[in-house]
Amino acid sequence: MSDPAFFAAARPPLRDHEQKQTALSYLNEAWAEARHDGVDGDCLAQASLFAAFAELVGTYGEEAVAKFVEGLAARVRNGEFSITLAKQ
Repeated sequence: MSDPAFFAAARPPLRDHEQKQTALSYLNEAWAEARHDGVDGDCLAQASLFAAFAELVGTYGEEAVAKFVEGLAARVRNGEFSITLAKQ
């Protein structure tokens, strides 16, 4: 049997965009599993936001994150986080 650590070390690092796509895929899977287990979507969203902001504060500090979130209201109003379903 092959050593899985060998394959992880041999794989080149993902570019930023690829990492974000991979991370989103993992999060979508986790959300689907939690919803299947009966966890409410609103609870998932609030817990996810808490975890995300805690990670950002740990990485960049409170002031940098506070500055970042100041622009979120405008982005929400501009529809950046809205998902529109294509009609068939």
